[in-house]
Amino acid sequence: MKAIQMVDLKTQYQHLKQEIDAAVIGVLESSAFINGKPVQDLSDALSAYLGVKHVIPCANGTDALQIALMALGLQPGDEVITPSFTFIATTEVVALLQLKPVFVEVEKDTFCIDPEALRKAITPKTKAIVPVHLYGHAANMEAIMQIAAEHNLPVIEDNAQAIGCDYRFSDGTVKKTGSIGHVGTTSFFPSKNLGAYGDGGAIFTNDDKLAVQLKMVANHGQSKRYYHDVVGCNSRLDTIQAAILNIKLRELDNYIQRRNNAAAYYSKAFAGNPKITTPAIAGYSNHVFHQYTMVLNGVSRDGLNQYLAEKQIPSMIYYPVPGHKQKMFDALGLPEYDLPVTDWLTERVISLPMHTELDTEQLEYIALTVLEYINNN
Repeated sequence: MKAIQMVDLKTQYQHLKQEIDAAVIGVLESSAFINGKPVQDLSDALSAYLGVKHVIPCANGTDALQIALMALGLQPGDEVITPSFTFIATTEVVALLQLKPVFVEVEKDTFCIDPEALRKAITPKTKAIVPVHLYGHAANMEAIMQIAAEHNLPVIEDNAQAIGCDYRFSDGTVKKTGSIGHVGTTSFFPSKNLGAYGDGGAIFTNDDKLAVQLKMVANHGQSKRYYHDVVGCNSRLDTIQAAILNIKLRELDNYIQRRNNAAAYYSKAFAGNPKITTPAIAGYSNHVFHQYTMVLNGVSRDGLNQYLAEKQIPSMIYYPVPGHKQKMFDALGLPEYDLPVTDWLTERVISLPMHTELDTEQLEYIALTVLEYINNN
């Protein structure tokens, strides 16, 4: 059996090697390393895939979130509501811009922001909402957008883990996550479902006026060259990464299906086991399984993590310390938060290997090893 990787990027590359090598060489030969044609090609292709009018590529997913907040013109002290159970980038940029993060609870089954908790957290100082589509499952965007409309608040979707995910509205309309809020953001970090071979990110919007502002902020605040209308930053996707992503975008739906096949194998193997809660899929969302994250009940998460490592199976804990307990926010004087679901999840979640190259032999070995530990402890 081939060695098991948490993410097997090398084998994935081998399947696309000829195309990717040719694309990279093409950029080298053109020498258009910054803002070359593949960057605009990627913007156009993503726009068509996601069904959005404007795609602004940038340097990474964290920059995408920062640029989105900057373009909205928020002021120091403004409150931004976001889940505590997420990667730190979501709230790091809030604090970086001297805004106030307001942490709210997530749903126990989807791991995504709880709309009712969101509603209760809104105050006169609330100026934006940042839901996160965690692990590849959509947050309840219909409910979130309704709440946002009631309070005239912009919504920035953190879509770094769920690009390609479909959201189904109650009227039957289907939209891609990242295209529903006022702004969507994503990351092209190599391990993402649509990953580059270096850093990268993008911002999405259907708002023409906001698109102009986003582009300015990402490019030194320029309205035209050497004319700087706002304070901005320097964040762009380089041409080589765009060339690679153009090829991989064509494979994204296939990648999602292969991830779903692997997830289905896991879930079938663990079905009915009272000590394992497999990932839920709500009626309004499909799942693109950036991670296969399960919840353990009455069994040691750390014990399983160590046992898998001994059996040469990688596993990860995303995320052991939620945002409201991170030391980096101590200086902000935030209130004491009571987020029992978030705290409960951080003590029990564990993610198994999940990528496009998992084969049946590997999946069987992983599942049997998990059950071996679970059933003996």
